[in-house]
Amino acid sequence: MSSVRKMDIEKKADLGVPAGKVDIETVCDLDDAEIFLQENNFSHRQVAELLADEALNKRLMRKVDWTILPPLAITYMLQYIDKQALSYAAVFDLFTDTGINQDQYAFLPSLFYIAYLVAEYPWTFLAQRTRMAKVLGSVIVAWGVVLMCTAAGSNFGSLAACRFLLGAFEAPITPCFMMIIAMCREQQPFRAGVFYSCNGLGSMIGGILFYAVGQIKTIPVWKAIFLLCGGVTILWGVVVLVLLPDDILSAKRFSLREKATLVGRGKLGRTGILSHNVKFGQIKEALLDPQVWLLTLFTLLNEVINGGIANFGKLIVKGVVKDPLLTTALGIPQGAFQVIFILSGTYLPTRFRHARTVVMALYLAPTIIGTSLMWQLDRTTDQGRIGVLFAYYIVGSFVASLVIAMQMPSANLGGYTKRMTGTAVVFLAYCVGNIAGPHAFLEAEAPIYPTGCRVILACAVAQIAIAGALRWLLKRRNGKRDAAAGAAGVGGAGAVGSVDTAAVEEVTADLTDFEVRKEKRFDTSVTADTLLTGGSLFSRIRSSATSIRPGVLHGGITES
Repeated sequence: MSSVRKMDIEKKADLGVPAGKVDIETVCDLDDAEIFLQENNFSHRQVAELLADEALNKRLMRKVDWTILPPLAITYMLQYIDKQALSYAAVFDLFTDTGINQDQYAFLPSLFYIAYLVAEYPWTFLAQRTRMAKVLGSVIVAWGVVLMCTAAGSNFGSLAACRFLLGAFEAPITPCFMMIIAMCREQQPFRAGVFYSCNGLGSMIGGILFYAVGQIKTIPVWKAIFLLCGGVTILWGVVVLVLLPDDILSAKRFSLREKATLVGRGKLGRTGILSHNVKFGQIKEALLDPQVWLLTLFTLLNEVINGGIANFGKLIVKGVVKDPLLTTALGIPQGAFQVIFILSGTYLPTRFRHARTVVMALYLAPTIIGTSLMWQLDRTTDQGRIGVLFAYYIVGSFVASLVIAMQMPSANLGGYTKRMTGTAVVFLAYCVGNIAGPHAFLEAEAPIYPTGCRVILACAVAQIAIAGALRWLLKRRNGKRDAAAGAAGVGGAGAVGSVDTAAVEEVTADLTDFEVRKEKRFDTSVTADTLLTGGSLFSRIRSSATSIRPGVLHGGITES
């Protein structure tokens, strides 16, 4: 047992608890962030003072952005280009060289997400228990190798094996990225939007790159696409292994004072920093939380749309213009539209509180309009063909809704294991949707694919209803919390500036959002003097089944 945890046992013994009765499990619940504070002699009062320094926090968040976001964004861009390599290959000579048909082609992305589904939670579990950045760097190198091997495929079986392995190695990327940015709850939607918008950037860069590759005459274009993507990805994986920190506490660019401030920000947002303890009670709580299942259903339907558009969108465009190179070039504006949709959609919840579910619903409207136009417009006229292209460009707005939904588990769920589990469950739905989506696009219905259009419309309308139900649930929870807080009538003792020191302390034991609301309250007799003299956390916590400290949740852990 570490010296820090021994120290906590001694503190608890000082409160009159017999040595033989010390609750070892409670002590071991301390997350890595709290251990860092104690090992470096940062009191919660000092952390609260750091959080009250607005200039320090602004400088620090800019530093975090420039340290963490670039490697995440570049990785996400490469991941999207690599996933889209198959659809670009299909525009060129993949079908003729390998002998596959469109129905077999629809199974290739499904196999990718079946592997993603199987591998995602084990990878996430491993990343929590070990060094997250090293796991990420290793899988990036591995999926680059798989991409290069894909160029050697000659039939459906070999292509299927490569797509399955690619899905297995890409599985941990998005869940781990969500956990990395989870420390700063207020900025989560926009930060998630930044690296998700790299999908659109990847679409533009990929379109330009593959247009150039399409001029190659010495080897089949589809093989050149996979070789180029794989080689670049391997090089980037090595960079990630060297440069990306496992977490903020291990990042060399941050001083102890800056790390303590980031720990405080994570605690105030109920997101924490990191805990290596996997708690099965938190897994159960996540699986019984209706919020998790509403987000899961929303994501499932959203990714049914994505599974179809991502893999058959280029073939829809090719059905309009016929030429493979022109199809590749006309796909470039779609990436620009995607960047605009994602950045604007994730900025709005950052600018307006409790707007996430509203934005999730609103950004499905262009998808409904675009799908209707692709289905119904006459493609025999120039005006109709231009209309189909414009519809293809705007149909991708649904991705902004996905980005917001995908980061809500890390924003709304307390307890590190509960957040990891909630995120994993939502990503299971992400996989299932992408497995099912391509099969709504039938070869006999090319290039209009009316069945696929009907499925997209049904999924989009259902998502709007789910967003409404989710908003009702979260507002109801916030209302109950506020009412209970008012009835408890407890004050804000121990505040430093605009920061409540009790809020910094409350998640020391890695509590879930349900446990914070229902099981604990802070003794209102705590004073600044008590905090400055290093009074034990355990002396300031009292069990309560109904009381909640007002202000602790800062507008509600259940952000709507």
